[in-house]
Amino acid sequence: IEYMIGNVAVAISWSGYFQTFIADTGHLLGREWHFPAWMCIDYRSAMTKPEIWDAAPRPFGFPVIFNFPAATIVAMITMLLVWGIKESAGFNAVMVVIKIIVLSFFVCLAFYFMPAEKMAANWQPFQPNGWHGTFAGAAVVFFAYIGFDAVSTVSEETKRPSRDVPIGIIASLVICTVFYIVVAAVFTGLMPYSELKTKLATEQAEPLTMALQHVAPQAKWATAIVAFGSVVAHTAVLLVFQLGQPRIFFSMARDGLLPATFSRVHPRFKTPHITTIMTGALVGIVAGFANIEEMVDLTNIGTLFAFILVCIGIPILRFTDPDRPRPFRVPFGPYLVPVLGVGSCVFLICYLPQASWWRFVGWLVLGMSVYLGYGYSHSAIGRQLGRPPRTPAFLKLAAVGMLSIAAGLFIVPHDQGIGEVARATLDASSLFHARALWGVLLITAGLTDT
Repeated sequence: IEYMIGNVAVAISWSGYFQTFIADTGHLLGREWHFPAWMCIDYRSAMTKPEIWDAAPRPFGFPVIFNFPAATIVAMITMLLVWGIKESAGFNAVMVVIKIIVLSFFVCLAFYFMPAEKMAANWQPFQPNGWHGTFAGAAVVFFAYIGFDAVSTVSEETKRPSRDVPIGIIASLVICTVFYIVVAAVFTGLMPYSELKTKLATEQAEPLTMALQHVAPQAKWATAIVAFGSVVAHTAVLLVFQLGQPRIFFSMARDGLLPATFSRVHPRFKTPHITTIMTGALVGIVAGFANIEEMVDLTNIGTLFAFILVCIGIPILRFTDPDRPRPFRVPFGPYLVPVLGVGSCVFLICYLPQASWWRFVGWLVLGMSVYLGYGYSHSAIGRQLGRPPRTPAFLKLAAVGMLSIAAGLFIVPHDQGIGEVARATLDASSLFHARALWGVLLITAGLTDT
């Protein structure tokens, strides 16, 4: 589900840039265009802003706070993907050209407003948080690699996968890396680190327009163009992620790990419409309420772990299944690149916040619950191994236990370590006592049941 969680973060960021775009466009036209604040923010952020929290409507006494633009763009992308893969690919190609032009425009505009010598001054100190900060940043930036991974999920829908997929992944990786370095260098050169840190604490979703507004607050036309380009860029990313996730569910259902309904194809559009609509609904709902920082952290650790499994699988399959047809081959033998891949991913995982670990283990246990309750007996490999067609009672019981453990892992305070959670469970005066107690009780009940 890394694509779904990743798309939640992208949808929230899209919403931020879209709000900037319509506000600046309205300013240029002498109009005031904007959404009510309670319609474009998440609950956690709204709680820190009393003016938004107090202004929200309260039917039945509960404040209505929902990121409407984020949910809307996900719904529109979902409809496009149900329509067809060719239409989606053509739409995506146009957006890619636009976002490359706008990113180039941002770089040129930044040098126009900020001379190179002033940028160099803003790069001091170059590593304000030392190597630890650099590696922690690298772990977060890994979020971008999901896009390259997503290319592989549509390999079955390409005409020449053995040729087109490697070219698509490697070429996009090289081009995007160059753009990422240039844009990051220019962006960090526009503002001193102290101001940048303060700004990002409240404006994480739209950093490029934030930087332009800092150096040229009068140039509304410039921020409007960059915001438009960012809206287009984020739309392209949403399209790719939403394209990949349903096809993973489709493949899992075809292998028996999920119910057969997930592998159904639309009779007219020939797309996996059920999984596409389900993915769109889940992403849209969560994007309406979630916080972007939490989503990015959760996506990164899931992606890094998935890459570790892929790297480990390469040498194993080379020896357990040597005759398998291999249109893609890892260079330099079955050990060097996979071992380097595992090592680099493990290294980056160590720099992610501990909240990521709580949620990640929770998702793993939840997945194990689905596997034990359904996939174990229904998988194609399981049938070949002679497993029973119906899930045994003890596995169903274990699946319920895993579900309880997952619920407990999601409830405990994620910004606390294991020892702190244990202390909060025993200390009734602790601010986190209720969450820690309920979480530990559910985990204990699940372990006992399992």
